[in-house]
Amino acid sequence: MFDNIALILGTTLMYSTPLIFTSLGGVVSENSGVVNIGLEGMMVIGAFVGAAIGYYVGNPWIAFIGAGIAGGLFGLLHAVACVTFGANQIVSGIAINFLGPGIALFLSRVFFDGATMTLSIDLNNKMPRPFHTVFTKDTFMYYFLGNRYATVYVALLLVLIVWFVLYKTKLGLRIRAVGEHPAAADTLGVNVFKTRYLAVITSGVFSGFGGAAMSLAVVSNFRPTLISGHGFIALAAMIFGKWKPQGALLACLLFGGAQGLTVFLGQFDFNISSQLLSMLPYVLTLVILVSFVGKMVAPAADGIPYEKEKSE
Repeated sequence: MFDNIALILGTTLMYSTPLIFTSLGGVVSENSGVVNIGLEGMMVIGAFVGAAIGYYVGNPWIAFIGAGIAGGLFGLLHAVACVTFGANQIVSGIAINFLGPGIALFLSRVFFDGATMTLSIDLNNKMPRPFHTVFTKDTFMYYFLGNRYATVYVALLLVLIVWFVLYKTKLGLRIRAVGEHPAAADTLGVNVFKTRYLAVITSGVFSGFGGAAMSLAVVSNFRPTLISGHGFIALAAMIFGKWKPQGALLACLLFGGAQGLTVFLGQFDFNISSQLLSMLPYVLTLVILVSFVGKMVAPAADGIPYEKEKSE
């Protein structure tokens, strides 16, 4: 029984990790006042770049960083459209959600002989499991923590870092200021455009990490259906978490728990369709959004382009 509980908890951590990275990206971006629904596209490009570099280079950390850079470039594109040119942030995000998978598939065909999925990474070149030898095999702690990849611990550490930066540093105060009242922040000498650029690019980097956490740890390659809505679940987790890193973490664990439970139940013959079980995380997302989204209050300037001339 305890082994089953540990397995569910460990699987929860595994599936929550990509969501945590990506949701933190949404937290940073939207606290600066820029809506980023392009998290899905940024995850996809990050997943592809991580898998491709992981296969050709053989170093998971280089692949992980490369995925973050790829996601950051898409974040830069979103920032140029929304911050510099004042484009509709929802439309720009939707465009990125189309652009990310499209470019990923195109590059996959170029680098993998016309295939829409990358070749599998050698198991020795996947993300390391830092506590794999610390805990005895077939014990509660082994199933819970010992068999987890490094991305799990990086994501949990990143939650603390983002929380500290947002609420304990001047940079975090500036990010939240331009998300609440950019004109007032501007009069106090805060560069609204640079702050939002930094936040949106960081959002892309974190989303790229989220994609790489899927292709370098959860599985060992990229395929078109790998992300399949995880970016939108991360977006829902950010909203459910009230645009706070600690809240997003708890929401991601909830969604990851639904996925973990789905995997666990799939091992038994309950005469339940596997398709119905696979729907569980997405149904939970819809239920939570319908139940709570009206009660959540976003940063005051979230989604509103800032035009300096009109504030003077």
